[in-house]
Amino acid sequence: MDFRLYAAVAVALCILSGCKTRQRAPESDVSQPIEVSAPVFTSEPIPHSVETRMRGNSYPEGAEIKLNELRYLKLSYIDFDGKEQVGEMVCNKAVADDLLEIFRALHKARYPICSIRLIDDFDGDDDASMAADNTSCFNYRKKTGMRELSKHALGLAVDVNPLENPYVRSNRVKPAGAGAYADRTKDFPHKIDKDDLCYKLFREHGFSWGGVWRSVKDYQHFEKN
Repeated sequence: MDFRLYAAVAVALCILSGCKTRQRAPESDVSQPIEVSAPVFTSEPIPHSVETRMRGNSYPEGAEIKLNELRYLKLSYIDFDGKEQVGEMVCNKAVADDLLEIFRALHKARYPICSIRLIDDFDGDDDASMAADNTSCFNYRKKTGMRELSKHALGLAVDVNPLENPYVRSNRVKPAGAGAYADRTKDFPHKIDKDDLCYKLFREHGFSWGGVWRSVKDYQHFEKN
C-alpha cells in the first residue's frame, strides 16, 4: 500500500474509533514555584497617611520635635507563632539606620517578637501597647511618673516584648499582668538579659539598656542619646 494512503487510512480509523491525540498542557496549567516575598526593611519620611494616624495620638499639638526629624520604618519580623510579619515603627531619623540593621539581624536569626505596631493603634496609650506585648518606639510622652520627656518622645527609645520584659520600680510592675516576669532569676521565653541577642545588637549600636538602671529596672527599654 502507498505510504500516504496508509497514513490516511490510519487517521480515518482513529477518528472513527473516537481516539484523540494527546495535547501538551498550556503553560498556565503547569505548576509554578510559590514565590516567597522578600523581607521588608525600609525607611522613609513620615507619609501623609501615617501623619494623620499620629496626630492627636503619639504626636500631640505643641510637640517640640518636628515630623521631618522622624522616619517611618517597615520591619519584617517573626512572631511568636513563627510566622513572617511586617510591622511599622516611627523613630528619630538619627537612629533609623541602626534600627534597620538591628531588626534585620533579629529577623535573620528568627528572633521572636510578639508584634510591631505604631502606638497610634492604641490611641497613643503606652499602657495598652505594653499590655498587648507590642514593640514600639516613638510616642511623645513624659517618663513614667516624671515631668521630663521620655526618650520615646524623641524617637530615640525602643521597647521590645514589654510583657515579658516589664518596667519594675519597687513593687510596681508595668504592664498589668506582667508580675510573673518581674523575677529575672527565672528562665522563661522572650526574656531579655545580657546573653540575649536583642540586648547584644542594641548595645553594639550604642543603645543603653534599662535593665541595668539602679532605681528602676526597665527590661524592655533601649535608648540612645
